[in-house]
Amino acid sequence: MSNKQESEDKASMRKHVLSLLRGGNAHISFDDFIADFPVDACGRKIEGLPYTAWQVLEHMCIAQSDILEFSRDASHKSPKFPKGYWPKPDEPGNATLWNETVERFREDLKQMEELVADPSTDLFAKVPQGSGQTILREALLIADHNAYHLGALLVMSRMLMAPPVQP
Repeated sequence: MSNKQESEDKASMRKHVLSLLRGGNAHISFDDFIADFPVDACGRKIEGLPYTAWQVLEHMCIAQSDILEFSRDASHKSPKFPKGYWPKPDEPGNATLWNETVERFREDLKQMEELVADPSTDLFAKVPQGSGQTILREALLIADHNAYHLGALLVMSRMLMAPPVQP
């Protein structure tokens, strides 16, 4: 394979990974989800579910931040699993916390996108403090984790907006 073809292939792969991180291909994008979410209900419990919508969003934010920092900072220490990846159970959330979490989430996602988009980032290089992980793997992990939880949040938002079921 020529150097030109290899360079074009890497640029194409970066483009695909960025598209996956941004969402909206086979699933809802973060911004489309946020635009329609009933923020005032983010801290309300839904019968049968262990978390509020804000708690799920905060979990996504914590996990994404951890993966980002793991990807770019060899001295980063991850939270204890699983407890460190979730807010306290007695903190259901509110509109202010929701908006703060949304902004942190967007900023960390933007930073991961910038890391992936940077041609000087070797997507296949092993993360120094890892056990074989690469930046490519970590970017795909963020995209996968976010898509999974956005799907759950979408269902939660529908449940929160649905009229009560009449017996």
